[in-house]
Amino acid sequence: MTATSRLTILGFLILATVMEVSGDAIVRMGIAQAGWKARAALFVAGAALLFGYGLCLNLAPIAFEKVVGVYIAVLFVVWQVIGFVAFRAVPSLGTLVGGALIVAGGLIVAFWQTGAEAA
Repeated sequence: MTATSRLTILGFLILATVMEVSGDAIVRMGIAQAGWKARAALFVAGAALLFGYGLCLNLAPIAFEKVVGVYIAVLFVVWQVIGFVAFRAVPSLGTLVGGALIVAGGLIVAFWQTGAEAA
């Protein structure tokens, strides 16, 4: 796998995670709205982003069993960033330690190669 293809895959995954987390955040904001027009607009925007996430994730040029590992790692990082930006939520030390394990596990799932795969 070339550096360019790895960057392409990472780009798809970052775009997918930003769309998923943003879509979830927008739906959450919509739930809190009292007015039906604002609520409906936020729900439609959230739904469009969540559809885009599914599309980007499945267009990533990587086997599904590998994409899941990297996706979970990237998702954790993006979730923390969006949580801070949208809701001012600061991750606790436990979240950061657990997140480091999630990222490490995701990278192992994505890049661990058996003898047959490495050849």
